[in-house]
Amino acid sequence: MTSTPKTIELLAAAKNTEIGKAAIQCGADALYVGAAKFGAREDAGVNLADIEALVSYAHTYRARVYVALNTLLGDRELEEAFALIRSLAQIGIDGLIVQDVGLLELPLPPIPLFASTQMHNDSLEKILFLEKAGFSRVILPREMTLEEIGTLRKKTSIEFECFVHGALCVSYSGQCYMSFAIGGRSANRGACAQPCRRVYSLVDEKGNVLSRDKHLLSLKDLNRSEDLAALIAAGVTSFKIEGRLKDASYVKNIVGFYRMKLDALLSGKKGMKKSSSGTTTLCFTPDPHKTFNRGYTDFGLKGENTGFSSHQTPKSLGEKIGSIEKIGPRFFTLTSKQALQSGDGICFFDAHGVLRGSVINDVKDARVFPDKMAGLAPQSVLYRNHDHAFVKSLNAKDACERKIGLSFVLGETQNGFSLTARDEDENTVVFSLDSPKEAAQKKEQALENLKKQLSKINDTVFRCDSITHTLKEIYFLPVSLLNTLRRGAVEKLLEERGRNTPFRKVQIRPTDHAYPLGSIDYLGNCMNRKALDFYHRHKVKVTEMAAETGLPMQGRRLMYSKYCVKGELGLCKQQIGNVFLVDETGKKFRLEFDCAKCRMSVFDQSSSFSG
Repeated sequence: MTSTPKTIELLAAAKNTEIGKAAIQCGADALYVGAAKFGAREDAGVNLADIEALVSYAHTYRARVYVALNTLLGDRELEEAFALIRSLAQIGIDGLIVQDVGLLELPLPPIPLFASTQMHNDSLEKILFLEKAGFSRVILPREMTLEEIGTLRKKTSIEFECFVHGALCVSYSGQCYMSFAIGGRSANRGACAQPCRRVYSLVDEKGNVLSRDKHLLSLKDLNRSEDLAALIAAGVTSFKIEGRLKDASYVKNIVGFYRMKLDALLSGKKGMKKSSSGTTTLCFTPDPHKTFNRGYTDFGLKGENTGFSSHQTPKSLGEKIGSIEKIGPRFFTLTSKQALQSGDGICFFDAHGVLRGSVINDVKDARVFPDKMAGLAPQSVLYRNHDHAFVKSLNAKDACERKIGLSFVLGETQNGFSLTARDEDENTVVFSLDSPKEAAQKKEQALENLKKQLSKINDTVFRCDSITHTLKEIYFLPVSLLNTLRRGAVEKLLEERGRNTPFRKVQIRPTDHAYPLGSIDYLGNCMNRKALDFYHRHKVKVTEMAAETGLPMQGRRLMYSKYCVKGELGLCKQQIGNVFLVDETGKKFRLEFDCAKCRMSVFDQSSSFSG
């Protein structure tokens, strides 16, 4: 008996229909989009009509569309969220990403549920609980190592989705309350103000400044492109690209890059295949350094605990070009052969460590003429954060194209001719036409003509891989007849693909197995009465409701992080006592370190620092 191949999914973010279609064309096996409301990126919501259009488009390629409805919900929002979920089910989405367990108390339609990384899926016990509760997939914390993922895989069967590229939150997702504590904008409600990208100083309890005016909580971007094979071996089947706020150029470049990487891994490998149909052709060479990035890190995937931060800036650096050799009156030269051209954007750190930027106006021989010269000096390291030619190639109409393999077999019927069309997913149709039969006088020319006409399907989603025939005689077939046969067979095949689109239905039924924790406080993010009912039924005592219900945050833990400021600054071996992050307004946050686990917590001090 032949075993079913394991499917590997490249999952891309899309903030609108245009970007979603571009991601599909560049090779995404699935998309995730935010619903119009209740998504963890409130500025990236997509309305129902656009989601329906994306579902139809994606399903043509056997790609899937998942919808993120992954914020905490208030009691008054549950009814609206439930109505939205029912509408999403009717338009045929393939999965629902959720955080609020109160939704499981509702009679949900049979859509596969994915446990958002906002649910803090950080332990075997938690993942086993979610699996038993009916979840089809768990989105793993970015903080997990390969070893931890592999260990979990041996003891669970739920699907594993793992982030491989994009912006990093400094806190474990679902465990960050800093934005809410500072200004009332909750990350768990999709409204994070990103205080982690702000400037802070690190100060000890005596007022000594250990690091001044740096972006001490800002992390580099995630890039695990060199670890895909290891992640597959560890048990990951869905590779997620963050970026529901990113533009089309970014999505095309990064999706195309990971498509090439995964295709190379899957090529010729038995027992594994991509989860969608079609082959992507790129008319550009993907390069993740050429679109938005703060520098890259794998975020300790193999166990390391430093090298995560972008202290100097939270902005994009792009690709390193080289160092300044000479400064002229209106130009500079580089120590290495430069690749800059007019229209490129550059950036660099000045003598004070401040990131500056400019646009290239002209390039003559080795001399580069920027719009602004201020801050440039010999030996300055230069980065290109906008490659004009590369972005132009990404925005071209033919930047990427995806086609589904198809074969034609021309045959004859008693009264005419038939054309059998079979696609790469084994959908097969036969389209027939009555027609007189006239033997061709020039058989080779007739064969060449029929192949030429039948292969004209470039304006469809298909690619013609082969044309054969079962004719008893080589006939003269008019161009109009061949065109009608081709169009009819293609149209019929598209209808057949639509009828055979695979759907997975998963009915969530109430369970009462014990939750891994006997009690939860505000860190459990229980915000509504339905969530309270869920926890009670699963034998949990809720000692505090979610922070967003109005809890005072003074003195509470606001963030729990794999990233450690002390370790990043090389202060682990120093006896520095209590330390604080102090922002530009003087507000301070106490840091607490768990050196055994190499974890850091940030607490709200709710007072200004006068040291």
